Amino acid sequence: MLRNLQDYLPILVFLGLAIGLSLALMMVSWIRAKQRPYSAKQTPYECGFDAFDLPSDNARGRFDVQFYIVAILFIIFDIEIIFLFPWAIALQKIGWFGFSSMMVFLSVLTIGFIYEWKKGALEWH
Repeated sequence: MLRNLQDYLPILVFLGLAIGLSLALMMVSWIRAKQRPYSAKQTPYECGFDAFDLPSDNARGRFDVQFYIVAILFIIFDIEIIFLFPWAIALQKIGWFGFSSMMVFLSVLTIGFIYEWKKGALEWH
């Protein structure tokens, strides 16, 4: 039983050091930083544009759709990149067919990215 607990000692030491260092750095930052709040610091920051108040009965306010487009593009590319991990692990088993099919997939992904770049979907106005 004691031997099993000694196996976990390095993990406990690491966790203790990580928590202690994190707390120490946060305390030093809080002590050294200037604590001068003003109205601009206290306002909520939402998606890069000023917050706006809508009446509770009207949900048809106008806002920039660019934020949602960038978020959707990020999710799409992120999910497609996730396919690379199992492919890289199984590359020896799937052989040249798996390699060539992934190259076709990546070329379609690259063409789509270039198309979005040329159309200006990634430009921030």
